[in-house]
Amino acid sequence: MKIRAAIAGATGYTGGELLRLLLRHPDVEVVAATTTSSEGTPVSDVHRDLLGETDLKFGTELNRPDVLFLCLGHGLSRQFIDTHEIEPDCRIIDLGNDFRLDGSYAGREFVYGLCEQDREACRDAHDIANPGCFATAIQLALLPLASAGLLSDEVHVTAITGSTGAGKKLSETSHFSYRTDNISIYKLFTHQHLAEIRQNIGNLTSAVSGKACPAVNFVPMRGDFARGIFASVYTRADRDYSKDAYRELFDRYYEASPFVFHSESPVSMKEVTNTNKGLLHVEVHDGYVHIASAIDNLLKGASGQAVQNMNLMFGLEETAGLSLKGSAF
Repeated sequence: MKIRAAIAGATGYTGGELLRLLLRHPDVEVVAATTTSSEGTPVSDVHRDLLGETDLKFGTELNRPDVLFLCLGHGLSRQFIDTHEIEPDCRIIDLGNDFRLDGSYAGREFVYGLCEQDREACRDAHDIANPGCFATAIQLALLPLASAGLLSDEVHVTAITGSTGAGKKLSETSHFSYRTDNISIYKLFTHQHLAEIRQNIGNLTSAVSGKACPAVNFVPMRGDFARGIFASVYTRADRDYSKDAYRELFDRYYEASPFVFHSESPVSMKEVTNTNKGLLHVEVHDGYVHIASAIDNLLKGASGQAVQNMNLMFGLEETAGLSLKGSAF
């Protein structure tokens, strides 16, 4: 019997990506795609690439799903849970930020779903708070260091994201005439994903070394492209670790991951676009260790990671429905 999946907020970018993934998932049946603005409209009228692939229409009923994906604006997931009848045995994966810092709500306990850190916790979870896109890219670069007790100095991050990271609703800075041939900084040192990075990496650092999490200084940038994140992350290197030692650390940490890989050659964002991959490259220079991290913000940074977590929660193959073809050219 297939898993019955419902998507709340299915007209947006992450909701559309989930539809694309779940409609092709061998173990899933999409039973509902809810919206407040397009009830009765065929899904393919909004997501035009799905024309001929589904007869599903947007509605307001959940239709008793086994798993509910919340693809709503930040701060709206709690409101949705409060105003809809959701069966207690229905699992929830929230792609917003409502439960990333405090997972207790309405009798549910949301586990922070960065499965590369703790697959067993994700397997055992009833509900999951999906990490943010920037938070995913940055933490993939930091997890091996934190797990080995090697985060002792400030971390510096500059990361660039595509226009889809700003959501589907048009704004001045996501408009084509602003984005094209343009790069800009926003939310300097104050991006909302910093809180979950500091909490999660801080908890890991404290558990491993008994030390507090060092400062994470984050400069987010808008890029003139639609999708993808490329992060440049560096901190002071441990004197006892050579470049080869750092690279071996990353190889070991991700050897069980089906999606995250350390490359001995430099990586680029295009290598991960339209996939659920995370690619990392480590260099050591003049007392600093530098990690380049690349993901697709809508897949590994959002909907792909949500499906990966669903697979773990329901005891499926972790890669099910996520064998995606990238764009080489």
